[in-house]
Amino acid sequence: MIGIRDIEIYIPSKRISNYEKIGKFQISKEFIESKLGVKSVSRTENSEAASDLCCMAFEKLIANKTKIKLNDIDVIIVCTQTPDYSLPHTSAIVHGKLNLPERIAAFDISLGCSGYVYALAVIQGLMQASQMKNGLLFTADPYSKIINEDDKNTALLFGDAATVTHISENPIFISGEFTFGTKGKDFEHLICRNNELVMNGREIF
Repeated sequence: MIGIRDIEIYIPSKRISNYEKIGKFQISKEFIESKLGVKSVSRTENSEAASDLCCMAFEKLIANKTKIKLNDIDVIIVCTQTPDYSLPHTSAIVHGKLNLPERIAAFDISLGCSGYVYALAVIQGLMQASQMKNGLLFTADPYSKIINEDDKNTALLFGDAATVTHISENPIFISGEFTFGTKGKDFEHLICRNNELVMNGREIF
């Protein structure tokens, strides 16, 4: 049975407080705490890319939770909408930075909010079909690279972070049935144009 063995996160230590933006965006403390629910957003250093966030999440995983060895890994997937480059795929860069064996399957999935669910279904299905024993699912998005800090709709919500999930034949958690859905006709309500994320929050809600 394939499932989740461990999960680890990496959140950059740098924070931008939303309380400091009360005057700029003409919002209130009550709005931040009752409506928004986000008091601060995390920000990477300018030199840090999605692959760096993935690697730091993995370092925390092996330091704190799992005894997995690099040679035991069969597949890695990186789910990101802010890749290091358009080419090559970020998973290949993570593969190189972690010095993983060449026999490993590695590919990206480009999804946002639903990305973890989709990627979890994909990696578990692939591992079951191919008799793989250990996989790593990364999610990483340094959204600050496409955020306009003067845009109230995105600057207050989107932070930078990464996760890594160890998928194993000896799981602690087993997934139930996955449910999927798509509403593609409304794509323009959340879109990246000219390297800037634009969101119509009311329509998304």
